[in-house]
Amino acid sequence: MFPSLVHRPWHVFCRVSLQHRASLSQRPPRLPQLCPQLCHGWQNGGVHGLWFSLPDCRVASLGLSKVQYYSTSGESNDGSPKSGDDPVTDQVLAATAKATGSVKGLTKAGTIQVKVRAVLKKREYGPKYTQNNFITAVRAMNEFCLKPSDLGQLRKIRRRSPHDDTEAFTVFLRSDVEAKALDVWGSHEALARERNLRKEVEREYQENIFRNQQLLKEYKDFWGNTKPRSGKRTTFLQGPGKVVMVAICINGLNFFFKLLAWVYTGSASMFSEAIHSLADTCNQALLALGISQSVRNPDAGHPYGFSNMRYIASLISGVGIFMMGAGLSWYHGIMGLLHPEPIQSLLWAYCILAGSLVSEGATLLVAISEIKKSAHLHGLSFYEYVMQSRDPSTNVVLLEDAAAVIGVIIAASCMGLTSLTGNPYYDSLGSLGVGTLLGTVSAFLIYTNTEALLGRSIQAERVQKLTEFLENDPAVRAIHDVKATDLGLSKVRFKAEVDFDGRVVTRSYLEKQDIDQILTDIQQVKTPEELENFMLKHGENIIDTLGAEVDRLEKELKQRNPEVRHVDLEIL
Repeated sequence: MFPSLVHRPWHVFCRVSLQHRASLSQRPPRLPQLCPQLCHGWQNGGVHGLWFSLPDCRVASLGLSKVQYYSTSGESNDGSPKSGDDPVTDQVLAATAKATGSVKGLTKAGTIQVKVRAVLKKREYGPKYTQNNFITAVRAMNEFCLKPSDLGQLRKIRRRSPHDDTEAFTVFLRSDVEAKALDVWGSHEALARERNLRKEVEREYQENIFRNQQLLKEYKDFWGNTKPRSGKRTTFLQGPGKVVMVAICINGLNFFFKLLAWVYTGSASMFSEAIHSLADTCNQALLALGISQSVRNPDAGHPYGFSNMRYIASLISGVGIFMMGAGLSWYHGIMGLLHPEPIQSLLWAYCILAGSLVSEGATLLVAISEIKKSAHLHGLSFYEYVMQSRDPSTNVVLLEDAAAVIGVIIAASCMGLTSLTGNPYYDSLGSLGVGTLLGTVSAFLIYTNTEALLGRSIQAERVQKLTEFLENDPAVRAIHDVKATDLGLSKVRFKAEVDFDGRVVTRSYLEKQDIDQILTDIQQVKTPEELENFMLKHGENIIDTLGAEVDRLEKELKQRNPEVRHVDLEIL
């Protein structure tokens, strides 16, 4: 209808919608006089509507027109566009005047109706608005150097607690706390000096604690430690800790007797077996350290605990097997091939290998029994439990003892061939075979524990179970970006983005309110300011209700799934 609209600039958009409104006899004949009024006062922080009458043109049904003007530049001081800066608007009005001029004289001049839509003024939030933030009593005393008696004189506000064991807690307005701090200390400079002084006192206090801990340790070493039995020691009386302690004792004895047999016979295979037992003993001692550290409680530096220490210890154990066990076995086997030496009587070596086979087999049976029990609790098969390295400490003992049993068989077979043929090369080949076996075990341990440390997801069936629980809640519309990570020790961290149903959340809020009182408050709203206060009051309460819904879902998710220790639900 208006060709000039095609060539509008980027910063101005003008839309004209026409509809039939009145009969031909009521149309004004002309409209050029409206241009100054139309070009003035259209924009002032919002959208204003302007209605004006046009003649009926029969061909193109022109009626009541509504002009909406949007601009990002070219405003005068009073908010109206500058004259001459809006060619599109001028062309639209010119075309309108031309259309009205074609029926000039048909009707009398009509009245102009102007209606302005009320729009709430946009508020600019500056740094001072953060003074409305809440601050806890601990932060108020630490950051503003106040005493509990100072806080007793301030306004107290009860807010929803983020902790499961506390329903609500008391907070203060940051502006009130800052004003009280200035009243107590007199100026910002005095407050800054007091902060620096307290930091220095805190540093000296920490140094004194460290010195006192050292003195207490020396005192206990001198008089004997009478501290009660720690709860950590109970971890070595059951489960993976028990398996590891049994393996340490047996492998330590095996190493001692194998070392004596190698000194007596000079067999390369026996030397490899002695090194194998030494590596197993050292690695299992490292596993015991990892188990001890993994049961420590979370602290400020490690909020998710130390459960990954088992995987770290198992990873280092795998590297130790490769470096100490496989490396020395290969070295001794290669030296035996290059410089063969005659072997003495192997009778004592056979006896020691037989005893080692029995002891290693007993440890292997203990590890297998423990893994079967744990796999049944997790609903996995024996093979899946081992391959996924759900319990790294027991897995290490299982693989090391299995390799030890196979290694004893290899060493005994090669020593028997050497005794029958008198050829020492078979014994050296046995040493190489034991080294290859240890290298394979170490590679598997390194791979599985690395995968666990990188953040491995739990089974898809368990993820689906957690997701279905959230989706079946009436307050949840959809679940997105679900992540469930295994933290070790049967601990799971669950994270998801939740799309909440605002109607259900609002209804949950209204169920706890006095509806008659809300209706009375609505009837008393007469001005935009009163409407803003009403909406801000209930809007803040609805946000608190949404936070309470998040807390409820997290609590129920942990109760239904005890393995889920950390839940992070993000509002989408």
